[in-house]
Amino acid sequence: MAPVGGTAVQDHVALAEIELCGELIIAASAADEERLSLESIDEVLKVAEERDTSRR
Repeated sequence: MAPVGGTAVQDHVALAEIELCGELIIAASAADEERLSLESIDEVLKVAEERDTSRR
C-alpha cells in the first residue's frame, strides 16, 4: 500500500527513458519494414539533432 501524504518520488531519467521507449514502439508499429533501421531509430530518438547541437 502506498504511503498517505503524497510522498511520490519522480525519477526524471527513468521517465525520459520510458518516453523514448514509447516513441520507439510507436515508430516500430507504424513501420512498413519488419525492423526499424538504425537511421530510423536515430531519427525517432533525435540522435542527429543532439549531435548537431553538441557541436556548437
